[in-house]
Amino acid sequence: MVTPIHARIRGHEHDLGDGFIIHRVLPSQQRQAVGPFVFMDYFGPITLPPTKPMDVRPHPHIGLATVTYLWEGRIEHRDCLGNTQIIEPGAVNWMTAGRGIVHSERTAAADRGREQRLHGLQLWVALPLENERDEPTFEHAQAESLPQISIDGSRIRVIAGNAYGARSPVSTHGALFYVDVQMSKDARLRVPDDHIQRAALLIAGEVSVGDEALQPGQLYVFTPGAAVELRAHADSHVVLLGGAPLDAPRYMWWNYVSSSEKVLAQAQEDWAQKRFAMVEGDAQFIALPQDRNVSVIIRPN
Repeated sequence: MVTPIHARIRGHEHDLGDGFIIHRVLPSQQRQAVGPFVFMDYFGPITLPPTKPMDVRPHPHIGLATVTYLWEGRIEHRDCLGNTQIIEPGAVNWMTAGRGIVHSERTAAADRGREQRLHGLQLWVALPLENERDEPTFEHAQAESLPQISIDGSRIRVIAGNAYGARSPVSTHGALFYVDVQMSKDARLRVPDDHIQRAALLIAGEVSVGDEALQPGQLYVFTPGAAVELRAHADSHVVLLGGAPLDAPRYMWWNYVSSSEKVLAQAQEDWAQKRFAMVEGDAQFIALPQDRNVSVIIRPN
């Protein structure tokens, strides 16, 4: 009999600055990627005091798409393409960096000076080789535009890609899926088996796979080809994601992902020499880290 759970990734706590603590799940020593997803930060629920708004200053990305999805709070995105967008619960910000983009993520002006709750996920998707150097783009999908499906006590929202016979309107590259699921007590849900690599992150509640109870905040990577069923023993909240394996190894350094060390090194130098287009009206930026030689090699699993 095939064991449904292939790996368990606990992740670790990471301080983004000013005490903004997130739970970094990917990459990890056990697993660097699930499908094209090479980075996962889970944050919250966290309460930001009035004196400490979220201020992630302008910084660059290459070779990836960032995906921001919230359950609580609001974040203002601004980028060098001239986009300003406040993301709210249930909506999706999908930013394709391609050859290079700069953006900031901050507490919106209207929310400053007051307490704010934040709860959500930010993921990075490695772009296929043929799209790594595409022109950068930004896309926002309102919550009401995302498909919502009900299956035997589970309410499913398709954030990106295709799952359960529905497709998100968000423009993506390659085969992937990313869904947000609310399960009622005693509900059972089959994890999509039309994607090679699949994983689940329990946000809240009590869910098991076979005889194993899933732990909140831990990523469970499922065995390719195995039939996987989630069982809810209380009202629960879980995220499912995955897709096709990476089409080639990737190098990840700081905010960069690339199949080429040469391209990565050039992007390091370009940020150091301020050659990237910047966010208009924002003179702040995050400086290039001093150590340019320590990168993570992400190999297809």
